[in-house]
Amino acid sequence: MDFVKRVKGILLTPETEWPEIEQEPGTPAYLFPNYVVYLAAIPPIAGFIGGSIIGVMVPPIGIIRVPLFTGLLGAVIGYVLSFAIVYVVAIIIDQLAPRFGGLKDFSNALKVTVYSFTPYWIAGIFQLIAGLRFLSIVISFFGVYLLWLALPRLMKVPPEKAVAYVAVSAACAIVMVAVVRLIEATLLT
Repeated sequence: MDFVKRVKGILLTPETEWPEIEQEPGTPAYLFPNYVVYLAAIPPIAGFIGGSIIGVMVPPIGIIRVPLFTGLLGAVIGYVLSFAIVYVVAIIIDQLAPRFGGLKDFSNALKVTVYSFTPYWIAGIFQLIAGLRFLSIVISFFGVYLLWLALPRLMKVPPEKAVAYVAVSAACAIVMVAVVRLIEATLLT
């Protein structure tokens, strides 16, 4: 897999990228070291730099920074948990497929999950600057569009049930990310 070509393809021309993705392996042994390992590092690294090195300006107080060790620990935990999130969301997508008239196929569910998380990971670069962090959430919603394109194709869901399947899958992914953020916050306070 050409990593840069895949990122550009999934972000700029996802309609033509999904048929290529469908033909590729979907095992964790293929996707994690060739794709997830790079992109999942963006939010924690940017968050560490933004929170511990750059800091956040609070007018009456000045610049507030997360202590280096705490910031680094949070980045490592966030990075490791990114793999767990992807895996668990793929299991959920796979288990939900028959309920929406689709076929269970963990390999395809993992591909859908990994590539639908691409905008979330890329948008993690906005963690560098406190005032732009909201953009990472906004841009992440492009992942819902990627789900909408992928689920009918890869999980063989009938088009009339795709919207509900996308909504449930996206909600599960959002809840998983929120839970991980809470775990990180709890561990680091």
